[in-house]
Amino acid sequence: MDPSQPRFLDDVTVELVKHSASDSDVLWAARVSTAGEQSLEELHRDPERSKGLINFLMRDRHGSPFEHNSMTFFVSAPIFVFREFHRHRVGWSYNEESGRYRELQPNFYIPGTERKLIQEGRPGKYVFVEGSEEQHKLVSEAMEAAYRQSYAAYQEMLEAGIAREVARAVLPVGLFSSMYATCNARSLMHFLSLRTKNEQAKVPSFPQREIEMVAEKMEAAWAGLMPITHAAFVANGRAAP
Repeated sequence: MDPSQPRFLDDVTVELVKHSASDSDVLWAARVSTAGEQSLEELHRDPERSKGLINFLMRDRHGSPFEHNSMTFFVSAPIFVFREFHRHRVGWSYNEESGRYRELQPNFYIPGTERKLIQEGRPGKYVFVEGSEEQHKLVSEAMEAAYRQSYAAYQEMLEAGIAREVARAVLPVGLFSSMYATCNARSLMHFLSLRTKNEQAKVPSFPQREIEMVAEKMEAAWAGLMPITHAAFVANGRAAP
């Protein structure tokens, strides 16, 4: 495939690339308050024996024991997703690819047919409903045309010697970018509480579908690392402690 030709994608990429995170991390962090140096014994114990403690910490919102772990994700998603993502600042570190230092690749987002297109109601009380086949066709064709035109203009300026940091101004927020995002379980739970819509949540959230797609993939990876903590998060209304 010609690398200068646009690619149209309807999904995001999330990969867990590095981690130091387990349920036992919560236990030794919590038990130091009453056991001091003896809390180190929790490093080698089966965390299944202490599910009740993790649930207690989650239920009563003793949050700091959930911070003593780390997960680094590689994320590839449309730029408009990152603009929302970077509003999450506490407990997060980011490094994103730069349009000043590399030629940006022509990967663009077009919603899949399962993506609800129509907004009904007023702000704060609106819902999204399915779009018609004709509306999906319109969205796809309009986006493809705009993407092709903007990337052609970008390439034209680069070939004329224009600096990348100037030429990139014509590219839309539907362009894919990539970043590394590092967090701990507490900051991830806060992110999930706001960026997923779930019937088990104590407080409802209404995220944009595209950032929810990222959140769902992150949650699945985290649940595999810290299953007891994840279960307590879900059982206690998906609220960050």
